[in-house]
Amino acid sequence: MSDTKAKEEKPKTKKKSKLKTILLVTGLIVVLGGGGAAGGFFAAGMIGGEHAEPEDPNKPKIILKDGTAVSEQEASQALPKETPSDFKVTYHQIEQPFTSNLSNSDSFAQLSLAVSTFYDERVFENVTNHEIAIRSAVLMELGQQDAADLELPEGKLRLKRKLRDIINDTLKEKTGFGGIEDVYFTNMVVQ
Repeated sequence: MSDTKAKEEKPKTKKKSKLKTILLVTGLIVVLGGGGAAGGFFAAGMIGGEHAEPEDPNKPKIILKDGTAVSEQEASQALPKETPSDFKVTYHQIEQPFTSNLSNSDSFAQLSLAVSTFYDERVFENVTNHEIAIRSAVLMELGQQDAADLELPEGKLRLKRKLRDIINDTLKEKTGFGGIEDVYFTNMVVQ
């Protein structure tokens, strides 16, 4: 009888052993396959980290102080954003002054503007090519200003920021890229 029990127990342990092996191998395949898939997605940039889009070759390049032209991605990787002084600033004077009546008064303002950028000359080519659209947008904004606001330094700073945003918005609409860093008043008369 003991021989019979021994014979009966051996096949059951073999079945359990085979079942354990199959479950272990299946679990190992699932774990390794999932890890491999996650690693593949990570390497492809689909998960984890930023998904880098290819940069447009027609987009203006940022100019470093040493004169080297780099893409925005290269500039952001090479230098912290808090140090714009590491980039070369280029200025462009808009030739004709802007003259407009001011809102809620008989006053008018006449401004001469210059703009600056950290990008290459293509930004200023865009400003020159689309100067009529820029002039129209600037004059529309200037006509909405109050004379009393333009007498205060805070009002002038607000107008500078608005004009920068308006010029960038106009350039983005016309060319797909703004690039104007700042706007400067080179002459201002409010009467």
